[in-house]
Amino acid sequence: MRAELDQAERLSRGREAASRAQVSSASVAVRHYVAGGREHGGGIGRLAGYIVDAAAASGVRHAVTDTRGRRWSAPVSAAQLLLAMIRMTLDRVQAPALIHHIHVAGRGSTRRKLLLAAAARALGCRHIVHLHDYDYAADYESRRPGMQAAVRRMFQRADRVIALGMRDQATLTGALGVNPDRLTILHNCVPDPGETVRVRAARPLILFLGRLGTRKGVPELLQALADPVMAPLSWQAVMAGDGPVDEYRQRAAAFGLGDRTRFPGWLGPEPTRALCREAAILVLPSHAEGLAMAVVEGMAHGLAVVTTRVGAHEEVINDGETGLFVPVGDPRTLAETLARLVTDEALRLRLGEAARRRYLADFSIQAYLSSLERIYETVKRQ
Repeated sequence: MRAELDQAERLSRGREAASRAQVSSASVAVRHYVAGGREHGGGIGRLAGYIVDAAAASGVRHAVTDTRGRRWSAPVSAAQLLLAMIRMTLDRVQAPALIHHIHVAGRGSTRRKLLLAAAARALGCRHIVHLHDYDYAADYESRRPGMQAAVRRMFQRADRVIALGMRDQATLTGALGVNPDRLTILHNCVPDPGETVRVRAARPLILFLGRLGTRKGVPELLQALADPVMAPLSWQAVMAGDGPVDEYRQRAAAFGLGDRTRFPGWLGPEPTRALCREAAILVLPSHAEGLAMAVVEGMAHGLAVVTTRVGAHEEVINDGETGLFVPVGDPRTLAETLARLVTDEALRLRLGEAARRRYLADFSIQAYLSSLERIYETVKRQ
């Protein structure tokens, strides 16, 4: 399995390299600005990559420009942002109709995108600001008054604003003063992996996708997996994501989970899909989210999804119907929920099939791209 994942990831990187080689062409219709780009931009980068590939399949070229570099450091980040602004300036001359799609989160992402959005306004570029964050209201409130004014200006003066869900919509129209007529809620999406046949497995695979850390609930997940209710059951777990991988591998070993858990690190789209095809349960016990890409991936693959009522999750999952919710920071309830799914194949299949139907109805890449195109057309007419 490891060899298959490595080969799939190499193929995925090859396609990404080929795509990046074309980004400077004046025929690009939309340019996305993402910290880390497609390959190192986390969930936002993965979403941008999905958009680029889906648009290319329909004959429209999108491109992704990195605004930070692979990992943050002051000199590299500043240089990368400068290159992005130069790219924007060249686009204004070479392709004045190009739409600039600026993806923003909190913390350093906001500081970089304030400069990029200011450049877009100064150059007269048509631009969209797309908010992705797990708690932007708190991030905004933590900033000084002058910075808050700049943040409000960035969102208010964009041609259009996109939010992940109703919570962010309330922040944007309330604290940030965005005109509701210029704001659209657009839930995240993933490509359709196709129908997946669930083979009865002697040891159901529990899959976690995301950065390893406290915000994603990884400490509680390890406690849940080590809970006595899980000990006599037959299962495996894969925790795929970047962050302090070795630290969490050691924690798992200390809990006696070394032979039941794997930590492959961050995986590209193809290896991720391979794991989803193998898995039975997708678990993400996050403390805070916007709308986790992992949840949508799990739904698309027909997995039984276990997550928390954070961000826009309640807008995409109906508890007991298309997934199961657990309280934030409650390893005991998480353990009991996972044990229930491990031992009840019929429940897993029922939840997964309903999640798959919901994905096809509302969260496919085709529906997402159609919504984006309507937003782009609105911007072009302004």
